[in-house]
Amino acid sequence: MSKSSQASKRPYVVAMVLGTALSALGPSTSMAGPKLDATEHAVADMSRYCTTCWRNARLDPSCWGDCTQEVLVRMLERITPDTWDRVLKDEGQERREFLRAIDTVKKRSQRQRKYAPVPADGVADRNGSHERRLADDRAAVHQAATELLSARQRRILQMSFDGWSVQDIAAKLKTPAERVSDEKYKAIRKLREHLA
Repeated sequence: MSKSSQASKRPYVVAMVLGTALSALGPSTSMAGPKLDATEHAVADMSRYCTTCWRNARLDPSCWGDCTQEVLVRMLERITPDTWDRVLKDEGQERREFLRAIDTVKKRSQRQRKYAPVPADGVADRNGSHERRLADDRAAVHQAATELLSARQRRILQMSFDGWSVQDIAAKLKTPAERVSDEKYKAIRKLREHLA
């Protein structure tokens, strides 16, 4: 890894470590020096604010920490940490960036939850099960038709399923329409009795 790529990733690592450590420590633990103490309190306050936002947005509590970390990373990219103490006090640029970061992370997390794949052993997909049931029913009908019906009856049923009228089928097969209608009726009755 090159030095420039290491340097470009450093703020992310710093934000993650700083955010995790300071969030876990809480506001009562002090660090060396007044500047670090102000940053520590700002991170703790921002973390509490984020937690309230995640709760109000009904995000899964297991993702709250990651969402807060992402907000802190976004803040590091846009605002210097020495001005973070103004995020929750002033109506300035710092607060707008903070709220924008929260909104972006919240929406991304909600989209992920909405489109997350369902595990195989999870909730069944009703549309998928309906389509599978239809496919199974069609396969059963096809199997029964192959076993029970004559080739002529199968052809009449297939043409009927494809939208052909009795008259069109009769013309195609060069058979009287009454004969086609009778064959179709007998074929459907055989299938119905077999599958019932």
